[in-house]
Amino acid sequence: MLSQRLQQALGYTFTRADLLVQALTHRSYGAVNNERLEFLGDSVLNCSVARALYDAFPELPEGSLSRLRANLVRQETLADIAAGLKLGDTLRLGEGELKSGGFRRPSILADALESLFGAIFLDAGFDEAQRVVRGLFDPLVARIDPKASGKDAKTQLQEILQSRRLPLPDYRLVDTRGEAHDQSFIVECVLAKPSLCTRGVGKSRRAAEQAAALQACTELKQ
Repeated sequence: MLSQRLQQALGYTFTRADLLVQALTHRSYGAVNNERLEFLGDSVLNCSVARALYDAFPELPEGSLSRLRANLVRQETLADIAAGLKLGDTLRLGEGELKSGGFRRPSILADALESLFGAIFLDAGFDEAQRVVRGLFDPLVARIDPKASGKDAKTQLQEILQSRRLPLPDYRLVDTRGEAHDQSFIVECVLAKPSLCTRGVGKSRRAAEQAAALQACTELKQ
């Protein structure tokens, strides 16, 4: 049932169920795991995101496109997407990883998502795998400000403040909500000068910090 909900969220139904099972199997669970699929999926992901950026920003040079891609395919972004898919609920983990909360660890979530891309590639070919990747990443591409040159929000905020010779922000964890397997973090980004406090929500503390920093950047640019 969980894997069926995952396939619906992905918008793809596997023909070979064994590939889906393998993609969801962490190395702590057994010898047949998702590490090789992750290797394959990483290439599918990078090529698909590269094409999305190439189409979306025809005026950007290669260096800028590379920075944007690196920002999109980093572990934090992948883990956030995986959390949104509730991928952690479907993972097969060894006893130790289960006890330590491996189902919500960003590295495990990110690797499993890449493994799914690799499994879809083997199941149906590149075009279908690219379609799934684009379905997940096109909304992120649409929100990109090309003038930011692929820099994350925290870096952008730091550069804005430094250019104005203002103190750097302080990030404070305000609250954590939800069950252990599906938590949301709420973080405040506090600026002493100018006096400003913004909030961000994310599936990880880092993601919440980025969201709060992005809001601060938006307000400072107004």
